[in-house]
Amino acid sequence: MMSKLTEGMEQWKIELEQLLQQGIEFARQIPPTQLYAALGVLLFTTTLLLFFQLFKRSKSNTIVLTGLSGSGKTVIFYQLRDGSYHQGTVTSMEPNEGTFVLHTESSKKSKVKPVHVVDVPGHSRLRPKLEEFLHQAAGIVFVVDAVEFLPNCRAASEYLYDILTNSIVVKKKVPVLICCNKADKVTAHSKEFIRKQMEKEIDKLRASRSAISEADVTNDFTLGIPGEAFAFSQCHNKVTVAEASGLTGEISQIEQFIREHVKP
Repeated sequence: MMSKLTEGMEQWKIELEQLLQQGIEFARQIPPTQLYAALGVLLFTTTLLLFFQLFKRSKSNTIVLTGLSGSGKTVIFYQLRDGSYHQGTVTSMEPNEGTFVLHTESSKKSKVKPVHVVDVPGHSRLRPKLEEFLHQAAGIVFVVDAVEFLPNCRAASEYLYDILTNSIVVKKKVPVLICCNKADKVTAHSKEFIRKQMEKEIDKLRASRSAISEADVTNDFTLGIPGEAFAFSQCHNKVTVAEASGLTGEISQIEQFIREHVKP
């Protein structure tokens, strides 16, 4: 049996050498200019394919949760991760990070791409941490407390203004979802009301701020169209508004936003 195997290997080696020799002879018959052109095309095509593969692999899967303190970002983080509200109100002073399959997709049998979610603290002193994650952000979820919205409207609008005029966000056209949290409460304001109020507040802000100021040192861009009232539709990136409830687990619109920008 060993002798048959050895004979087979020898025969395969002979055939391979013959094919290689035929290939060399064929290449010699091709004019040098045509051969170089063919090699050039092959090299260019291979480089292009490698570039697209690298681009595809490097596409970000990071979603950044941010907003004022107490808006419910951390509760939403835990709902996305494991479907829990993590014992009600949570105030975080350090970014929560995790890479996971969304809880609602965990039972799917098909392969699902994990999402890297970062919950950035909303305290004003800790907001510079947001800059660390903007470079890799595929999307930003800006969480607003729909119940306590009016007392916090100006502060939330100022923070959102800083994000929308941030050079990284503008150049990369990072999509933003304004998430009106606690929408299950009877006293919660509607997303339409919140959108209109924030547009009015940002309109005042852009009139009072220059493109670069002490409060806005990293920003290189202004918002809106001169002479027109500001609307989110005028932003360089896509801005949408949705409703959610972290405590009840109604976060389907957030998940839809995530899967729109981080493909499964």
